[in-house]
Amino acid sequence: MPAAVVSVRDVGRSFDVSAPLVQRLVTRAPRRSVRAVDGVSFEIEEGTTFAIVGESGCGKSTLTRLVAGLDTPSEGEVTLLGRLGRGPRLQMVFQDPVGSLNPRWRIGRSIAEPMPERLSGAARQARVAELLQTVGLAADDAAKFPHEFSGGQRQRIAIARALAAEADLLLLDEPTSALDVSVQAQVLNLLKDLQDRLGLTYLFISHNLAVVRFMADRLAIMYLGRIVEEGPAGRLFDAPAHPYTRKLLETVPDVDNPRRARETEGFEVPSPLDLPGGCTFHPRCPLAGDRCRNERPVLRDRPNGTRVACHAVTD
Repeated sequence: MPAAVVSVRDVGRSFDVSAPLVQRLVTRAPRRSVRAVDGVSFEIEEGTTFAIVGESGCGKSTLTRLVAGLDTPSEGEVTLLGRLGRGPRLQMVFQDPVGSLNPRWRIGRSIAEPMPERLSGAARQARVAELLQTVGLAADDAAKFPHEFSGGQRQRIAIARALAAEADLLLLDEPTSALDVSVQAQVLNLLKDLQDRLGLTYLFISHNLAVVRFMADRLAIMYLGRIVEEGPAGRLFDAPAHPYTRKLLETVPDVDNPRRARETEGFEVPSPLDLPGGCTFHPRCPLAGDRCRNERPVLRDRPNGTRVACHAVTD
């Protein structure tokens, strides 16, 4: 069995969104908090892509920050497992390739910055040239500044910088959403090719299900801070069980049937400050019953290797 590179166990994160103290004293308002991530658990196996999908505000970016160590869980544990006895390493590839690169640095310096200290000056330059060629750029590009490149080329530079750190895990937070469609395909093909050649492990965050279908080995669907369905990506796309997963898949364009009938929805996503009781999806769910309104479902294993949190599916 492949080894796990990252293990997330019952992780939660709350944020204090209370009004300022003086205002609360005047209005006698209580303190308020928002639950961005709530009881999330999963593992990512070495050499695979684990994708997290959900609507804006579902908590996927917060979860990425928790895995990266940029934020601390309110409860639960994130464990990164290094290879060959060394400490774990990870790097992020951000959504905006322009903002993620220092405009005053030549890209050779940006790529060399996260390299291990054991590399000397000459070795660093050789490694920068090798990485640029790995992502489809020229070695001479190391002397250029970010503004001299297109958006897709800048994202290739960001990927080269991530590879420079010899990371166990790459966190890809909407890495192609700021790019044109044709450039998206180039970057996604590059990521797949690098994974096949170098055995890379990805945590892939996106709201684009077409991209996720191309990239992911396993897929988790998040809704208001919780994973509602998780399992092999192919099985979730072919036979989604949770009503929310089905609604998401209805948004994916179908080339074979572009005029297919789609169910309209009259509900809005509840506010994270005032979540409904029981299953948080029940105000939008066509299968909701009394139990859904009163009892929170937990993720349960299914015979096909997936997990789903839905009373209507698992009962």
